[in-house]
Amino acid sequence: MKKTWLLIGAIGVLLAVVMIMIANSDSQKRPVVAQDTHDSHPPIQTPTVKTLPSHYTEAPHRASLRPTLEPERFTGLVRDAYRAVRESPQTIAQMPCYCYCDRGMGHKSLYSCFEDDHASHCAVCVNEALLAHKLDKEGKLTPAQIRDRIVQQFGQQN
Repeated sequence: MKKTWLLIGAIGVLLAVVMIMIANSDSQKRPVVAQDTHDSHPPIQTPTVKTLPSHYTEAPHRASLRPTLEPERFTGLVRDAYRAVRESPQTIAQMPCYCYCDRGMGHKSLYSCFEDDHASHCAVCVNEALLAHKLDKEGKLTPAQIRDRIVQQFGQQN
């Protein structure tokens, strides 16, 4: 009889240890949430700094630019954008691209987006190129002024 009680006691202790281990592992998975108190300080907020994406500040020599893909490979607005870049390469090279492909893909300017098929999958690239080309063809603004318009319109969206 004594052995039975010892066995029941050992099983009970073992179950208690298992329950404690399970409870501890669950509490480690849950994040600790701060309690609202009058003494607590508000969290420190880091200001978001928006940097201007990569672009040329002066027109690069046309021969230094790599060729873009053939516009005929595409349709619709994408084709129009690839054509626009071919017609205004030096102006387009002075524009930043607000899909921020300079960070992930190493692009040097909006022009870089059209050296491969990246722009064909990106409405930001297409819309920026079409606007920059339209403003360039109107002949009323310098590339720097066109860049200011691009920054004003597309930089606010991000």
